[in-house]
Amino acid sequence: MAISPQSFSPRKRRPSAGSFISPKLNDINLLNSLLHLTHQICSPNDTTTHFLLNRTSSSTIRKTQLLGVVLEDLLRVSSSSSTSTPLSSYSLILCLEEMYIVLHRIKTLVEDCSKGSKFSTLMQIETIADTFYKLTGELSTLLDIFPVHELHLNDDVRELVLLIRKQCSESKPLLGKEEIELRNDVVSVLERIKKEIVPDQANLASIFEKLEIRDSSSCRAEIENLEEEIQNQSDEQSKAEIVALIGLVRYAKCVLFGASTPSPRSESLRRKQSLEVVVPTDYRCPISLDLMRDPVVVATGQTYDRVSIKLWMDSGHNTCPKTGQSLAHTDLIPNHALRNMIALWCREQRIPFEAETVSGKLNGGVTNKAALEATRMTASFLVNKLKVPLADSNAVVYELRVLAKTDSDSRACIAEAGAIPLLVRYLSYDVGLHHPSLQVNAVTTILNLSILEANKTRIMETDGALNGVAEVLRSGATWEAKANAAATVFSLSGVPAYRKRLGKKTRVVSGLIELAKCGPDGAKRDALVAILNLAADRETVARLVEGGAVEMTAEVMAAMPEEGVTILEAVVKRGGLVAVAAAYSGIKKLGTVLREGTERARESAAATLVTMCRKGGSEIVAELAAIPGVERVIWELMAVGSVRGRRKAATLLRILRRWAAGLDGTETEGFSTTMISSTTTTVVPTSTSFAQ
Repeated sequence: MAISPQSFSPRKRRPSAGSFISPKLNDINLLNSLLHLTHQICSPNDTTTHFLLNRTSSSTIRKTQLLGVVLEDLLRVSSSSSTSTPLSSYSLILCLEEMYIVLHRIKTLVEDCSKGSKFSTLMQIETIADTFYKLTGELSTLLDIFPVHELHLNDDVRELVLLIRKQCSESKPLLGKEEIELRNDVVSVLERIKKEIVPDQANLASIFEKLEIRDSSSCRAEIENLEEEIQNQSDEQSKAEIVALIGLVRYAKCVLFGASTPSPRSESLRRKQSLEVVVPTDYRCPISLDLMRDPVVVATGQTYDRVSIKLWMDSGHNTCPKTGQSLAHTDLIPNHALRNMIALWCREQRIPFEAETVSGKLNGGVTNKAALEATRMTASFLVNKLKVPLADSNAVVYELRVLAKTDSDSRACIAEAGAIPLLVRYLSYDVGLHHPSLQVNAVTTILNLSILEANKTRIMETDGALNGVAEVLRSGATWEAKANAAATVFSLSGVPAYRKRLGKKTRVVSGLIELAKCGPDGAKRDALVAILNLAADRETVARLVEGGAVEMTAEVMAAMPEEGVTILEAVVKRGGLVAVAAAYSGIKKLGTVLREGTERARESAAATLVTMCRKGGSEIVAELAAIPGVERVIWELMAVGSVRGRRKAATLLRILRRWAAGLDGTETEGFSTTMISSTTTTVVPTSTSFAQ
């Protein structure tokens, strides 16, 4: 067999500090700590709950329990005032300190076997059994030097010490034949999957029954444990085999126990958290304004989420979005420190940190055939379920949603199996009205699939897909559905040709603007980043202005200044005088952002004002000059702002000075204008009206 049991090397679990460091406690506290450890090891909550290594672990636990009786009597003697303290011997103290280390390691091993992945334990079963044997041997060595005759112990306790010593010295690795056969069965199944042979369902059911994995929830727990196990492994081959096991469990979960949805309580909690949790500014990507999952550093030293900056570069940009500087190279350097901080924050907030997990491909780019085929089988099974009428298609769509969230291989397999046309059926208004959860799961699955570049084309070319997303955006049953429809628009608009098509959809433009005005914060951000992407196309900007995007940015500027000002900058830059006139009433708000906003918001506000002053003429400049203390604010930005911010502030100051000197540098760019007063604005385009 190509996959051998030996390929699963022992985990590299980071033990607690107490595992290798003597406690250095006083006599009584040392005994109390040892006694507490024996209780933890022997506690029913910490013992193995399945048959794996049951004989081995039970044998070690029984010896530890007997040792606890000895320690209890030694503690009794030490606490007695009628006898001298028996712990005065240096050799005894040293023996107890070493015993503390061994017991700590036994406790860690027992916890790993009882609370960790069952499949991982099974694949490492010989190594783990040998570790139990070695720890028992170390305990035997310590009992050999334990000065039992020097202590004032009861005769029964002395005999017990000798009994434990004898048991430890005579112990042997205990491994059942059934455990070895089960491990070999799993290896055989993985090998058959690698050869594209669908596992026998009865055999699969037998394996999972023996491992006491009997329902969808226990499968989910096993997958989580395996994913954690990947982090405990340093060897790439071991990681690859664990990834294959994850694929096997995912497949079995769907085939053996059927598709399932999360409980209403957990789903409600997830939705509430997704809408209410405020992501720290430093953890949000400057492009998408969303939580960064894979932060990377570009040539200018700025950090972006890998997906967002790659979309930016793939769209033909060679500048840093935040600073405007040209990129000396296109290398993306992972920001591991920031990623770890984000992951820690997500755990504290109980938010899933959905970074790309290892699947069909490992760090070296080598394809893991077993994992890839297991994923393909899972995707095909679920998609085939959707092709026939089902009482609970929501459960199947939810499973596809979870699978599509996993990695690129999963997204490719789902799309290749023909899922997209089937998912489009669940985007309609009627589905949202009667089955809101199904609509949410369908649009979110399409969103997850759209992350893969090849799937963007599949979605755009699928009949009804774009109209379906627009339908959810306009009349989705929940804010979550609308937000994920907006995120789908953002993802698809990363391709310039698709950006134009999306911009021509009136329902898409109006839906995004309405969501940005009325939705909760999370949904607003999804809509705003989609609008920002669409604003990269000049023709679409005209439709955004007509749809009220400029007025919308003025409304959201107070609560989300960075997002509002960034969009206003993009619209004004590409929208000519029509956009400038529409933004006229927001000049004072831009002045407020210039004075009180974040560095990025102030930079965008300065750039927007420069464009408005150049295109709008003296009346725009006069309105800006009328803001109290504006020159002082501009001087401050010139002193402490970013490179781009300082440059824009200097330009703004020159414009104000020229205006004060009676010089007018109006740039009409193909438009003729009437006077713009402080109360009315009239703009007459000289070209034909914008296309609908």
